[in-house]
Amino acid sequence: MEQSVSYPVKLYIYDISRGMARQLSLQMLGKQLDGIWHTGVVVHGQEFFFGGAGISSCAPGGTVLGQPDSVVDMGSTEVPEDIFTEYLTSLSESTYSSDKYNVFEHNCNTFSSDVAHFLTGRKIPSYITDLPSEVLSTPFGQVLRPLLDSMAINPVGNNRNGPQ
Repeated sequence: MEQSVSYPVKLYIYDISRGMARQLSLQMLGKQLDGIWHTGVVVHGQEFFFGGAGISSCAPGGTVLGQPDSVVDMGSTEVPEDIFTEYLTSLSESTYSSDKYNVFEHNCNTFSSDVAHFLTGRKIPSYITDLPSEVLSTPFGQVLRPLLDSMAINPVGNNRNGPQ
């Protein structure tokens, strides 16, 4: 009988506002936000994330964002690295190609949630995935939407959508 190997899966959470959301959100949006979240999934010794350049990877905590503000243990997976790589390649050619990035509806957090669900059966915390709709529900969020829609967040990593 073969024994299965399991690999830890972590969610790295970064506040890309570097504390500004916590300080200014109440005055600007009329509601308190603890951060503007970027996430990446760490498995098989790499951190995987999605941005305007598509799916990328780097050493854990190796983006320009530095070390994560927090780490959530998502559990473990029995998905081996080669199968996971095939899965990411498939995603990069379809659902998570660079042209599909949208800061509100299809971003790093939707990617992290889909990947975590594939690996562990668990989605990432809703306070992260619900943030865009919280911002857009405010008058200031609606005013900012055209500007924010044109943004693409690109932490540096090895891109899976083109030559490496």
